Amino acid sequence: MTAHYGEPTMRLFFSACLAALFLVAAPAQATGRQTAYGYAWADGAGRLRITPVSASLTERDGIPFHSLEAIPGARELKLAYGGADFRRLTAECDLKETEGRLAVDRKGLGKTRCTPKDLARRLAFGPAPVRVVHDGTKAVQVREFLPAKYYTRTLRGTIRRVDGDTIAVKGVELTHTWRLTFNRVTATCGAGWLTGKPVNADDDGLGTKGCTSEDFARVLRQVEHPVLAVVTYNPFSRELLSVWEVFGDA
Repeated sequence: MTAHYGEPTMRLFFSACLAALFLVAAPAQATGRQTAYGYAWADGAGRLRITPVSASLTERDGIPFHSLEAIPGARELKLAYGGADFRRLTAECDLKETEGRLAVDRKGLGKTRCTPKDLARRLAFGPAPVRVVHDGTKAVQVREFLPAKYYTRTLRGTIRRVDGDTIAVKGVELTHTWRLTFNRVTATCGAGWLTGKPVNADDDGLGTKGCTSEDFARVLRQVEHPVLAVVTYNPFSRELLSVWEVFGDA
C-alpha cells in the first residue's frame, strides 16, 4: 500500500528535514575554531602572526602561569584580528606592564576587556604571549597569559643580516626589536664591527659596552661579511634579545 500525504504534511516533513540538517551543521561550524598558544607578532595593519606552542597551566605563589614547549613541525599562522575580542592581563588596556596589578582568571588568561586597537598598540612593543581562538584566517579571541619563565637560548656563531630587523645565526632566523641589548668591544657604539682597540672586552673577549638596537642595525648594515657574536634569544618567539660582539678567538 502506498501512503499519500497532503501538502501541509509535506511542508512539515521538509521543515523537519531542514531543521535536522541545521542541527548537524551547527556543531561542525563550531568545531572549525581552533586554539593556539604562542607569541604573537604584528604582521601589518590588523594582522598578526603566531607559531603555535604547547602550553600547560602551572601555579607559583598563587599566580597562574603557562609552561611552554615547542610543537615539532608547527607552522606559523597569519590571522586578521580586526573583530577579535582582546583581553589583557593588565588592569588597564594601555599599560606596558602589570604595575603590580594582575587581571587573570583561574586559567591564567587575561580578563581586562580591550579593543583591536589596544592589541595593535600592544604588538607595537614587541611579541606578546597570547592564546588565540581562530578559524584559520581570522582571530575570534586573543587573551594574554604569563609564561612560566623568561625563556632564553644562547648561540655562538656568525651573524648574517637578512633584512632591516632580521638576522640569521647557524640557520636560525631571529627578529630584533627596540628591546635588544647590544654589547660592544669598541670604544663607541657607532664604530664599525671590531674597529680599533678592544677597550670594552671582558676576559672572554665579549663586549661590555651597552648599546641599543638602533646601533646594532646601523653597524650591521655596514658589514659585508658574516661576523662572530654570542646571542641570546627567545626560542618560542624567535626574538633576538642580546648580542655580544666577540674579540679574538673567545
